[in-house]
Amino acid sequence: MCIHQLNLLAASSNSLPLGALLGKQHPIEARHFSSICDIMEKAMVNGDTCIIRCILVVFQVRLRHTLAFYYGKCAWLSGLNILYQGEAELNKLLKLVLTEGERNGGLSQLRDVILTNLADQLQKNRFGSEEDDHYILADDLLHCILKTVVRESCLLVTKCQTVARDDFQKLLSTVPVVSPSLRYLMAVQNHLLSNTILIRSDEGDDSDSSLQGETLKELQSCILSLATKVLVGCDEVLETLQQVTTALINSDITDKETRLRGLEQVTKATMLGHLLPVLLTTLMHPNLQTLTLADALMPQLVQLVLYTSQTALLLKTQSPLFTDEPQLMISWGEKQPTLCLFDVRVLDECEEPGFLTGLKIPAPWAAGKTVETVHPVRDNYKFKETVHIPGARCLYLRFDSRCSSQYDYDKLVIYAGPNTNSRKVTEYGGNTLGYGSRSVLGTGWPKDLVKVEGDTVTFSFEMRSGREHNTPDKAMWGFSCTVRAQESSEDVSGGLPFLADLALGLSVLACSMLRILYNGPEVTKEEEACHDLLCSKLLQRCQWQVEANGAISPALTPSPSPLPLTIEEDQEFTYPADMLIPPPGIMPGSYFDLPRIRLPPGIMGRLREVSGRARPQFRPSINYV
Repeated sequence: MCIHQLNLLAASSNSLPLGALLGKQHPIEARHFSSICDIMEKAMVNGDTCIIRCILVVFQVRLRHTLAFYYGKCAWLSGLNILYQGEAELNKLLKLVLTEGERNGGLSQLRDVILTNLADQLQKNRFGSEEDDHYILADDLLHCILKTVVRESCLLVTKCQTVARDDFQKLLSTVPVVSPSLRYLMAVQNHLLSNTILIRSDEGDDSDSSLQGETLKELQSCILSLATKVLVGCDEVLETLQQVTTALINSDITDKETRLRGLEQVTKATMLGHLLPVLLTTLMHPNLQTLTLADALMPQLVQLVLYTSQTALLLKTQSPLFTDEPQLMISWGEKQPTLCLFDVRVLDECEEPGFLTGLKIPAPWAAGKTVETVHPVRDNYKFKETVHIPGARCLYLRFDSRCSSQYDYDKLVIYAGPNTNSRKVTEYGGNTLGYGSRSVLGTGWPKDLVKVEGDTVTFSFEMRSGREHNTPDKAMWGFSCTVRAQESSEDVSGGLPFLADLALGLSVLACSMLRILYNGPEVTKEEEACHDLLCSKLLQRCQWQVEANGAISPALTPSPSPLPLTIEEDQEFTYPADMLIPPPGIMPGSYFDLPRIRLPPGIMGRLREVSGRARPQFRPSINYV
């Protein structure tokens, strides 16, 4: 009916203006809406551009507030290419949706649907395919999306300070929830980073490897552009986070400690938790450890290290980082106290040397590997597992205090090796709870550490008896054992606080980038071939010039020379008579190094006249500088 009415209004010149009808915005009946949707779907299948264009006009001007979801899901994929022909017009429409989405509810829903759909399609797509250009938007559109993500992240962090107590508890119960804009940025970043890691750098000269090299360079360029934008956005979010943290510490609200603890949880829901950790981890891959990326990203990395370490220290100490107001200090002299003012602008390093002080940095081998059966074990249950920790001299086993089995022949056997054919170490079984066998093998389940030589241990457990009706679950609990490569009975930390972990990861990446900058470009094959020449002091002191054809040649000294003669060709030198005598112990026919023979100035001058080459320019010797 809407389509028919639009056609009538367009065909009739005596009717009311078209805007009079469109401005009324009457609600549409469900059956009419369903009919229009069916017509739209059939038109997409048949490729009927006239019907598609007409329905899209209705969706835009007549039903723009109520049909945004359907418009985004269906029309974006097929219809928009008909109504907005050309990539430039589509990008202009998308930019309008992204910029005006905050002020218009329908456009906001349309933006979310489009970005969610693009993110889903991008995760299924392969880099370099024909559809890749459709799913990865242009740089200006990515910049608009990133600005939206930064604004959402800053608003989420600011709510930890501004909302009421009940609203803050609701906020904690709803995060982390990824917005469609952030979800799309995550999809773009993961798409580029995963394809970069999967490419294997090959030094071969075949076509496949050269194609991979071009693809890798293209990916590195895309990652550099995206990483620069992400790091700049994270810098803004961290600045807001530091301001909110300082404001909460200096405030007098009753639930200050609760808000400070929840602030870190809320931070994980921002781009700091969803984009930055993945980016930092992937930038450590050899395919991304390049001089170009290190040179471009180093300034942002240093700034982020400062922000994260300072904010992590604030949350750890819960004290202001800087004090802007001068503080009063009493100085006790020999006779009477004196008052003086000083400006505190630095951290008190005596009280708190750093954000990692007192924190246990988890190591891969510290947490160990937990091996356990089901609890409780069932009839005819069998269990076998091997734990291997490379490089370990021995393994330490700690058993749970609840370990038990119904009878002593329902036992666990431990082998020092990769299988049950390896050396048998010990065996445990039974219980002391008064059920089943009412006894245990040997001294019973161990309470202390069990040491196994080597880096591999195998566990084999078998439930041979059937469960009796009066046997409780605690007498058939099974076993649980933690295997570690170090002898430690202390509880291992579950991990670092989020911001401390983030600051540590940023520091490691910054140090890696600094190493790349310090080492400079990689040594080329030409440089390796000319290594001996490059080590020549004569060539190092020679001044070089680039000729018109691009060749490099020594700079010749004009006559008269404006530079001092650093190589003293004008001085006569007479060798002692025994200088050319072979050293003692040299066998006849053997070679030995002769001293450098300096020719007289007259001969050198004659040689230059014959060759037509002037004296080269040399830098001053380090001895005369």
